Amino acid sequence: MQMRTIEIVVGAFMLAGMVSLGILATRVSGYSLDSESNYYVVYANFENVGGLAPRAKVSVAGVEVGQVVSINYDKDRYDARIKMIINADVDNISTDSTASILTEGLLGGKYIGISIGAEDEYLIDEGEFSDTQSAIVLEELIGQFLLDKF
Repeated sequence: MQMRTIEIVVGAFMLAGMVSLGILATRVSGYSLDSESNYYVVYANFENVGGLAPRAKVSVAGVEVGQVVSINYDKDRYDARIKMIINADVDNISTDSTASILTEGLLGGKYIGISIGAEDEYLIDEGEFSDTQSAIVLEELIGQFLLDKF
């Protein structure tokens, strides 16, 4: 009987470990089970996304306010079209705000940083940023430096 109790305890411990690992993996990956009703959708077009990926964070003043949903090629404008979701409680992003692709640290991941503008009108669902700044690609900077040097 004691052997059966040990097996049940070990099994429960293993199950708790697997559940904990699953929760940790979803938290780290940024995946959320929340419905998209707490968000509104905005778009931005960039000449170069420089390694930006879906589920990258979107921040205002360093505070995460949303995430990138998808990145597609816009055949009409010859650039990348980014679809983002923004938390519904962040409803004061003016229409003249700037969306920039930034890097976390020197070699970190890419994210979108929003600089708030001064207009009295605000972006609404399905709105679009008119002013964007593409990513700075490290390889291009090194290439320019080497060409200027020699």
